[in-house]
Amino acid sequence: MICSPQVVHTGFGISRAPVVQTPPIRQIGRRWTATSAARAVSVPVTAATQEEDLLADLITRALAGDEDAFRALIEPHRRELHVHCYRMLGSVDDAEDVLQETLLAAWRGLSGYEKRASIRTWLYRIATNRCLNALRAAKRRPARNWDVTAFDPPEPTRYGEVPWLEALPDVLLEGAFDVPLQPEARYEQRESISLAFITALQLLPPRQTAVLVLRDVLGFPGTEVAAMLDTTVESVASAVKRARATLAQRRPSRTDSPPAAGSRAEQALLERFVVAYEASDVEALVALLSDDVFVSMPPMPQEYLGREAATRFLRTAVTGRSFALVPTRANGQPAFGLYASLPNRPRSGSGLIVLGLARDQITALTRFEPETFPSFGLPETWPG
Repeated sequence: MICSPQVVHTGFGISRAPVVQTPPIRQIGRRWTATSAARAVSVPVTAATQEEDLLADLITRALAGDEDAFRALIEPHRRELHVHCYRMLGSVDDAEDVLQETLLAAWRGLSGYEKRASIRTWLYRIATNRCLNALRAAKRRPARNWDVTAFDPPEPTRYGEVPWLEALPDVLLEGAFDVPLQPEARYEQRESISLAFITALQLLPPRQTAVLVLRDVLGFPGTEVAAMLDTTVESVASAVKRARATLAQRRPSRTDSPPAAGSRAEQALLERFVVAYEASDVEALVALLSDDVFVSMPPMPQEYLGREAATRFLRTAVTGRSFALVPTRANGQPAFGLYASLPNRPRSGSGLIVLGLARDQITALTRFEPETFPSFGLPETWPG
């Protein structure tokens, strides 16, 4: 069996984005934990009426400037808001930055909360509009030129349109799906965080992305989405219709579902993949691939579509090299830290590879730069 290494992380596990240092909310950052929230709310909730009374009391205290009450209000929604920002932006780091901005804006704008919507809906409104602002302001970063000196890639099938996608460590999904999906949601939670889905979202205009996520992923009613975006229900319906049509064209249609996470079927497929990859056995690797397998390497734009193109890439990337694979998970999918052998030195991290699966085949191989390792608790080198 393949066993994942222990992931050591602090808060969100992301060290780049600074915690907002404005004095009134300096503890709102990632150092505030669910345990801290529990201490702030010492009254046990045993019935719906008690929960409603407690929520009303927290709102009253927060409006009066009580920081502990405000933290207790926002803490249950922190993880799902971070995932929401990630869906919108496609970047873990950018999502963390926008989440911090959202919490700061919520604290500063709490006096404007009129209790017409739930705290959760109110926070989603702030987060969504902050994401839209970030998307409007961002200048698209250029794709990175190929900088892997060990080999030259073969001619790609095409060049990708979303080179700056980042992988989301599964540890950041813990607690993000505690709120049940509303009846109008169209996507399962696992599907809505997959790399294929996140990539497709980045191809939509920002406002269509917002509407699709709020309506089809989270299941908010059209009236609430219209209020969040300061628009009409008709505009929301039109935007989501166009977004659905674009997604249907961009996303591969597939009837076979992936094996359940941690199941024997998944483990058996992953063990075959690891054995073949560590042995540099290209033929054994190719035997695991679907006919329409998709290989990509953000932030580098080269993409390889189909088994023949993937075979050409794997022959160049794997043949004659030695790797160790260390398991982890990203976007609800199996992933591995790749460590390449170096003469008389520990194996050096050469990238993170995330697998898309369908039944007993691999449908996607997405490689990310080794700069992602800290977020996954992976070391820079691997012994042996």
